[in-house]
Amino acid sequence: MAKKPPTGDPVQDAPHVGPPKHAAAGLPAVAQSMKIAEAQMGARRTALTLLKVNQKSGFDCPGCAWPEGDHRHTFEFCENGAKAVAEEATLRRVTPDFFAAHPVSDLARRSGYWLGQQGRITQPMYLPEGADHYEAVPWERAFEIIAGELGALDSPDEAVFYTSGRTSNEAAFLLQLFARAFGTNNLPDCSNMCHESSGSALTETLGVGKGSVLLEDLHRAELIIIAGQNPGTNHPRMLSALEKAKRGGARIVTVNPLAEAGTERFKNPQTATGLAGRGTALSDLHLPIRLGGDQALFRALGRLLIEADALDHDFLTTHTHGYQQYEAAARATDWTEVERATGLTRAEIHELHALVLDAKSVVVCWAMGLTQHKHAVPTIREVVNFLLLGGNVGRPGAGVCPVRGHSNVQGDRTMGIFERPAPAFLDALEKEFGFAPPRHHGYDVVRAIRALRDGTAKVFLAMGGNFVSASPDTDVTEAAVRKARLTVHVSTKLNRSHAVTGARALILPTLGRTEKDRQAGGDQFVTVEDSMGMVHASHGNLAPASPHLLSEPAIVSRLARAVLGPRHAIPWADFEADYDRVRDRIARVVPGFDDFNTRVRHPGGFTLPHAPRDSRTFPTATGKANFTAAPLEYPEVPAGRLLLQTLRSHDQYNTTIYGLDDRYRGIKGGRRVVLVHPDDATAAGLADGDYADLVSEWTDGTERRADGFRVVHYPTPRGCAAAYFPETNVLVPLDHTADTSNTPASKSVVIRLEPHEPGRP
Repeated sequence: MAKKPPTGDPVQDAPHVGPPKHAAAGLPAVAQSMKIAEAQMGARRTALTLLKVNQKSGFDCPGCAWPEGDHRHTFEFCENGAKAVAEEATLRRVTPDFFAAHPVSDLARRSGYWLGQQGRITQPMYLPEGADHYEAVPWERAFEIIAGELGALDSPDEAVFYTSGRTSNEAAFLLQLFARAFGTNNLPDCSNMCHESSGSALTETLGVGKGSVLLEDLHRAELIIIAGQNPGTNHPRMLSALEKAKRGGARIVTVNPLAEAGTERFKNPQTATGLAGRGTALSDLHLPIRLGGDQALFRALGRLLIEADALDHDFLTTHTHGYQQYEAAARATDWTEVERATGLTRAEIHELHALVLDAKSVVVCWAMGLTQHKHAVPTIREVVNFLLLGGNVGRPGAGVCPVRGHSNVQGDRTMGIFERPAPAFLDALEKEFGFAPPRHHGYDVVRAIRALRDGTAKVFLAMGGNFVSASPDTDVTEAAVRKARLTVHVSTKLNRSHAVTGARALILPTLGRTEKDRQAGGDQFVTVEDSMGMVHASHGNLAPASPHLLSEPAIVSRLARAVLGPRHAIPWADFEADYDRVRDRIARVVPGFDDFNTRVRHPGGFTLPHAPRDSRTFPTATGKANFTAAPLEYPEVPAGRLLLQTLRSHDQYNTTIYGLDDRYRGIKGGRRVVLVHPDDATAAGLADGDYADLVSEWTDGTERRADGFRVVHYPTPRGCAAAYFPETNVLVPLDHTADTSNTPASKSVVIRLEPHEPGRP
């Protein structure tokens, strides 16, 4: 039976800490999945819903973007996928009566966990200027309010249109079309905060800002290097692919400051040995690298490969540019500097080098551990250098594998959600729709926050997500958002962004992936693109949580008519009525989507073209794959300070908090913990179980503080610490970003630990 939401915030003052686990999934994952699903949905709805997750005739999981193979299991989801579905398909409801009982000032004091547990929002809600309560409004009135504010702007560039990665291809295409018809490229998205560094580096070096591998390549690889990624929590279904690769003879190396349970041993719930046995050991070698040392590691590997002449000379001659400059830089690599940057010994690096020499095909996977540093883009370029040396791009079982987070974050970018669109995309848009889209660049996330702070952006509209909690420098971000004239959030559930508002605010409730979408043209489906460029359909099967919900495409189409006028040349009403009409236009604008409507109806969908993978052609400025030779960079930390990485617990997905435990790291009943090497904690005068304040240090001299964190002595490299976001986003300076990509550098924040003083102002 489904349970009611909590009435009060749980106390997190004294989390229980035990030893970290050394295996992931298995029976505990199944039990936890069912416990949360039944609490949110009840037993019958749980069965009806979970049996449809990631099936060819079902709906795409609203969690991560990991792909599905052609063969699907009956239960094609992971623990965190079950949690994501349960949160969306919950029977709990947030009605106008809830908002009448809870003023915004009360919501602002609640935790993200409590807000998310309340359930689905059922009606459009409006917060008038000066009011402390949201009130229900008709959809027509909501669109009138937005149109009035947008129409009063001095420039279209005073509006910001943010997109979350769960937005479908159809909704994303319509949103960027509306924003550009309105007159702005201010289209920041969650990619700006995660894999923007990957896109920047891969576009420059390979010509395509996406991964080059398919799922089959991972299965066929002889060596898989997983750097700066924790699949067991962030992409659990990836563990099945790693297990299959392992059984095929692959070696797996993990490069991460923390040893994570998921890559140590996987107990596959789909198998008897996974449920009742020891499961499968995955990692052959774990390198506990110092935060920010990955560029130095891959440069050292490059030097060793060159010295061993373990190179694919034909590939280098035919397909690459800039090798001589790179070779000179690699040969000049200083081992003392490499050891200082990585915290690893030469022997450990040589052990990895030996595995590389034995492998004919290599895949490198990575995530935020590489992308959220000041030198993230040079680091990922260095990964490409390493792979190019062995010809490990454009052949089976090899390539680059940036593992994306949210389930359609890659598709949103493909659809044109980008503040710096390519001229060719704008040309195609102009040809198809007959208007001249703006050509100047818009705001990414960091620049959007600055614009809101400085008063040059006045209206903020978010298609999904939790912008306030996801963004860096929490105090700065919240103050900036409060300066807006109007904030609008298209949402399924409550989050902190609904409590931190502009002068006026709207919450527009939308359908979820799990729900049926019926429009004037009949039942509709949407499409998504996974982390490996596969595009497939998603069909919801549940009745909507409320009769007052609109789909995301319907919301954008109606908003466009309200703002641009009912006689606008773009047929917005037709797009709302039948999403096939949207896909027909996508097919004529976006490369690779020819005959979109026919191909996406094929079970499993279709694969987008990828020139480096498909034909070893590289659409770069040189026409070849580009080596780069950037100077080595790594964070320098003053004496007595630590380098903090923000990370997820196992009971969260991005900023959505499912619970207060981090089972694999041994944390239970609280999130305000900081993981510190015992010697570093002792040097700061802190025993395990003491409480500390985390204070970040940055060049602007501002003190950013996160108070009251339970110190956990943990096996992490000396000088490195870890704590959960969004609680520690307050420590990440807005201007501490990656060069080129402008991604917040959330994995390399210099902090000091101070003993916590209860009651300190």
